[in-house]
Amino acid sequence: MAEIIAASEARVAEYAAALLSRGELVCYPTDTVYGVGAAASNEDAIRRLFAVKGRSLDKAMPLLIAHPADAERIAEIPVEATRLIERFWPGPLTLVMQRRQGFRSLALANQDTVALRVPDETVVRDVIAAVGEPITGTSANRAGSRAATSAAEAAMQLGQMVELVIDGGLRRGGQESTVLDITVTPYKVLREGAVGREELMKAGGQKVL
Repeated sequence: MAEIIAASEARVAEYAAALLSRGELVCYPTDTVYGVGAAASNEDAIRRLFAVKGRSLDKAMPLLIAHPADAERIAEIPVEATRLIERFWPGPLTLVMQRRQGFRSLALANQDTVALRVPDETVVRDVIAAVGEPITGTSANRAGSRAATSAAEAAMQLGQMVELVIDGGLRRGGQESTVLDITVTPYKVLREGAVGREELMKAGGQKVL
């Protein structure tokens, strides 16, 4: 069984970051559900994560970043999308954008787009900042199973396949982030989630399908 440590423990972010940097998998709480992370540049860890989740290598995973400004190194950000970023980051909105040519990660499944989010959970942002690169933002569950809303549930689903679970308590909403594709016009919701279309249209100033 994975080690479980409370998010409030001293130096938990540094410990988790050290594990991720050496290729281990770590579960963590976000403002939506629990996620499982691997360092974006570590191909061995990413391959293991796909296997742990029972997910096909051709199905891209989203990435989490520590700060909105970090997105500029990874994606081409349309000017009109900055309003969505200012309104919903940190928060439960994942934006699909064009990937910068210089950025590579096996997690992206050779796609020209990348799905990014800044989670509204301090301990996770601290972990990402300490790692110094994005981490995967996929939910902590086997493919086809319900997303974990507690550390115990994440540990039960993924168990010995991950090194650490950061316990941030129960995620009461239990709703995953909304995934919005802003590479198309009008913008298109790819996954219904915590942010509704009306909020997106109001913040973004344009139609959302």
